[in-house]
Amino acid sequence: MRVTVDTERCVGAGMCALTAPSVFTQDDDGFSEVLPGREDGGGDPLVREAARACPVRAVSVED
Repeated sequence: MRVTVDTERCVGAGMCALTAPSVFTQDDDGFSEVLPGREDGGGDPLVREAARACPVRAVSVED
């Protein structure tokens, strides 16, 4: 699995960080990013839910 955040699309809603905090965080400006070393989803079962929760579809999960 590969998890990414499109930083050009992200509006900082924070739904990914709220849904899967072991994989996502928000930077100093409030925009989401994948935590270092968690680009593979870290085995978190909520990664796909976090992608679905993003209101602007900035989170991508590829198998």
